[in-house]
Amino acid sequence: MSAATLSPPPATTPGRFGAYGGRYVPETLMAALEELEAAYTLADADPAFHAELDNLLHHYCGRPTPLYFAKRLSAQLGGAKIYLKREDLLHTGAHKINNALGQGLLARRMGKQRIIAETGAGQHGVATATVCALFGLDCVIYMGEEDMRRQELNVFRMRLLGAEVRGVGSGSATLKDAINEAMRDWVTNVRTTYYILGSALGAHPYPTMVRNFHRVIGIEARQQILEQEGKLPHAIVACVGGGSNAIGAFYEFLPDANVRLIGVEAGGRGTALGEHAARFQTTGGGLPGVLQGTYSYVLQNDAGQVAATHSVSAGLDYASVGPEHAMLHDTGRATYTSATDAEALAATSTLARTEGILPALESAHAVAEAIKLAPTLAPTDILLINLSGRGDKDMGILSRELDLKGAM
Repeated sequence: MSAATLSPPPATTPGRFGAYGGRYVPETLMAALEELEAAYTLADADPAFHAELDNLLHHYCGRPTPLYFAKRLSAQLGGAKIYLKREDLLHTGAHKINNALGQGLLARRMGKQRIIAETGAGQHGVATATVCALFGLDCVIYMGEEDMRRQELNVFRMRLLGAEVRGVGSGSATLKDAINEAMRDWVTNVRTTYYILGSALGAHPYPTMVRNFHRVIGIEARQQILEQEGKLPHAIVACVGGGSNAIGAFYEFLPDANVRLIGVEAGGRGTALGEHAARFQTTGGGLPGVLQGTYSYVLQNDAGQVAATHSVSAGLDYASVGPEHAMLHDTGRATYTSATDAEALAATSTLARTEGILPALESAHAVAEAIKLAPTLAPTDILLINLSGRGDKDMGILSRELDLKGAM
């Protein structure tokens, strides 16, 4: 599939984040996206919709999630005080339920009985299957066969919840290919089907809608850090695949110029195309282009073909990134770094052995950045990590990658 490179479109077009975003889809999906935008606009203005969502987030999902001072990790590293926003304690084990629940309520409001979704690490698939079970909706999840192998536990969880999991063997058999199949399904069944897209990407209104359903992360974190420390953090660090957990953590702090926003991409095992998934990397990184409905940075070769990606974490190996992150990168409001596979694995071990917390491998990329950054800061500085998910799902990968019988 080609990531067509275009001249930057007008920044004033609805659904844009600066030059990025937009709606690049087949004509058969335009009416569905317009219907979705209209339904979301009405729901977002309806206090009853928000009241039901807030009630379920609290009583069903377990919000607010704690903001935890990682005392032993902070002492070991020296420098800044490190806090963890514990999205890993949320029902289903990751932040993904915030968005799946919001979109599930919207689908029910629109009268859609059949739900489709894509998933990489499996957490969005589990969250979607959970919501469909809760609301009595039919559920089909598309997942790359490579990701199904890496995330076998989550495949079992989805099926136990009643979802049909359809493996995708085309391309690299990972997240990009799962999205392709989900979009093909949606085109075919557009009248009866609602597509719960799992990250802050895709065609308008998905990037805005997904971000808004995850804003609760930053809203809570801001209130919690002010209550506990009486000031805002020096920096907020979050991993970035498509970018949903990061934009949720960042958004409430955008007006605060003194708060650094740091997104951490998958540095993989090298800087060459195909060895990583770091779209903003200087060498071997991405270029602006269109992929799967939106204009953003895309890893692509000289012919404009989408490049293969690699990450030890199944949720970060996507060739593009959410358009709002592209804007934040270009404006300099957020900084985007990367952590290698080896650094993420080491960070997993460090957090486990200092705090008794097993992070998802995706989240471990953010922890790896914090491990490098904290010692360079003052003891009065605060470093807030969005711990987007727990590591239960990654035990198979960790057992293969680490010598769990010896010292790590």
